Amino acid sequence: MSVLFVLFCVAIAIQLVFFLVFIYGLSRKSKNENVSPSKPVSVIVCAHDEEQNLRELIPLVLAQDYHEFELIIVNDRSNDGTYDFLREATASYPKLRVVQVDHLPPHANGKKYGLTLAIKSARHDVVLLTDADCRPATKGWIRTMMSSVDSDAQLVLGYSPYKRLPGFLNLFIRFETLLTALQYVGLARAGMPYMGVGRNLAYSKALFLENKGFNGYLHVTGGDDDLFVNQHATSKNTRVCLAEDALVLSEPKRTWREFFKQKIRHLHVGRFYKFRHVVVLGLYNFSQLMFWVTGIFLALNSQWVVWVLAAMVVRFVVFMLAVQRLSVQAGHKFEVWTVPLLDFLFTIYYLSTGTVALVSKKVQWKS
Repeated sequence: MSVLFVLFCVAIAIQLVFFLVFIYGLSRKSKNENVSPSKPVSVIVCAHDEEQNLRELIPLVLAQDYHEFELIIVNDRSNDGTYDFLREATASYPKLRVVQVDHLPPHANGKKYGLTLAIKSARHDVVLLTDADCRPATKGWIRTMMSSVDSDAQLVLGYSPYKRLPGFLNLFIRFETLLTALQYVGLARAGMPYMGVGRNLAYSKALFLENKGFNGYLHVTGGDDDLFVNQHATSKNTRVCLAEDALVLSEPKRTWREFFKQKIRHLHVGRFYKFRHVVVLGLYNFSQLMFWVTGIFLALNSQWVVWVLAAMVVRFVVFMLAVQRLSVQAGHKFEVWTVPLLDFLFTIYYLSTGTVALVSKKVQWKS
């Protein structure tokens, strides 16, 4: 029993260190908060059978309040009416360009190949990425993201929460996304950037070309966003843009099956992170698991139940403060009072999906 108590205390200590690092990172002011955006930008969206989403997204992007930008849509072998729609749209929108992908080279990943073609054809040195099923929250999305591009910035990590809808699945998806953002935003602000999300991510075209694009992980399904950031982000060349005007809202999955399939794909990519990042993230997840396993056992069977419950309360309070700080900074509210329950369920979810992702040799993307 004493060994369990020691493990519990160690797990609590590790978790508190992480939460305090996240809070510290979120408390740091951006180096570039007074930068006036001036560089032109190429916004890039890859689409496969996304006609309806593109009909909604394209007008929103082209209505952005920014002085100079272009919108490049990659039509990746679509089977719906995307081609005809884009052909008509380019006649109406001068800023809209289309990169057409009809066939893939052998062993090429569809999205990586399409992105590579689009980035090479981009007219501007900064590219800003999002997905077809995403929507900029305001007309200031491009302007606010570009305000983070100072003379040293080569990557800008944005935030893309999911839309708020009724139901517990939606609540859990939003929590999982917020927790992921808490980790990559908090650690990036603290000096250790390790990932970003392609739903809201900007980087230099020169950085992409100088490093031969996605070379080194072309065989990996996914990773066009987080693996690129993981390979090339440093504390000096990376900025975080966390503001309400910079939000891009994403469409959440509607069934647990679709959600688990999506997350297994994302977790599968994590095994290719740099070793130090794998260690840090593994330490966080392992300490979270140990916190719950030892904490529940001790609370039910230990003479130290009062101390255990008090320590758990402290951990929850600090965790909730970190969640609250992120949601306030991003201007996207979250039901903080649900964190203890969601954290417990997340531990079970991560243990199951993480195991599947670890043993999976191949995961599926859009064909």
